[in-house]
Amino acid sequence: MLKKIAIALRDIWEVLTAEVRRVFTDPTTLVIFFLATAVYPPLYYYIYHREVLQEMPVAVVDLSQSEASRRFVHKLDATPEMHVAFRCNTLADGEALIDRHVAKALFVLPPDYAQRLAHHETATVTCFSDISSFIYYKNALLGGSNVMLDEMQNLQLEHHQTGILDAEQTRVQVEPIGIDDVKLYNPSGGYASYFIPALLLLVIHQTLFFGICVLCGDANENKRALRLIPPHLRTHSIYRVTLGRMLCFLLIYIPIALFDLIIMPRIFGMPQLGSTADMILFLLPFILATSCFAMAFGNLLSQERMSTLLCCLFFSVVLFFLSGLVWPQQCMPRFWRVFSYLFPSTPGIQGFVRIGSMGATLAEVRGEYLALWLQTGLWFAAACQSLRFIKKFR
Repeated sequence: MLKKIAIALRDIWEVLTAEVRRVFTDPTTLVIFFLATAVYPPLYYYIYHREVLQEMPVAVVDLSQSEASRRFVHKLDATPEMHVAFRCNTLADGEALIDRHVAKALFVLPPDYAQRLAHHETATVTCFSDISSFIYYKNALLGGSNVMLDEMQNLQLEHHQTGILDAEQTRVQVEPIGIDDVKLYNPSGGYASYFIPALLLLVIHQTLFFGICVLCGDANENKRALRLIPPHLRTHSIYRVTLGRMLCFLLIYIPIALFDLIIMPRIFGMPQLGSTADMILFLLPFILATSCFAMAFGNLLSQERMSTLLCCLFFSVVLFFLSGLVWPQQCMPRFWRVFSYLFPSTPGIQGFVRIGSMGATLAEVRGEYLALWLQTGLWFAAACQSLRFIKKFR
């Protein structure tokens, strides 16, 4: 028994070392595995490091020219989201600034703004937003809404002030229920804290997938796919070949994943609430499942070295949408929810974001964790069967 185990370990080690030599002697694979994963994380963190857009330039057309309208404009300028950079005399001047993308939003206060407020009537403030980026729209809507709510509260306080009630009693009467707005797990509402962890996990998935497919395509293109299987393992123990290759990619990508997903966020000061041990344990089945998925796909379908490039680029966007970060999975048709779990990226992104950004424990993401181990087993069997196909027909 011990002799058989020793022989099996020796075979796995032989395949592992041979696959490591292939990786480190292939320039394309080196670029994909090491250069891409070293360039993308700091690039994304550098671009989105500010987290939120502040002091967005906006234009104001104040047709009222009253004390109430000037107070509204002053509060707009005081919001962190916006800066009143342009004060226009006509609506046409403001529209010209929007058309030239100089101002990102335009607020128009009508001539009867102050009169309608004085007569306890509804006054309208019109907001035009540059929709070339949804962040411009978000800032204009958020800043304008906050100013409007503050003005409404002040007007109600003025209308309810009497000699009977003091200021605090009047405030309680106007606002009997207070609202405390707390953004869980992302207090600043930052774009990078929400977006980058999922994006970098997809980078790990896609670079590993593409690199393995390049190796498989190179072997198929040059008729070396069968020769990569050691002669004494061609008649049996195909599982040892797949296991050796899988461990090779695991040893290569564990340090890469630690650098991109754990060390790099701390260098740039990004929030990370989860336990490092839980994140490492979660990444283990993710890398194994992705490796087996890529080997099963590459052994059969990668007939040329670069044949999977277009497929990889196409599926990058599809997988990001299927992950549930762009659009909630609960709102997707049932078919697409089930289909998304064929790819390790879906449970990988959902589970890792919950651990890293929300502070979940491994037990709290056991659904995604078990899904990754299940995918590892299924894609491992598929990779072994694809090797049997190569041995039999090629």
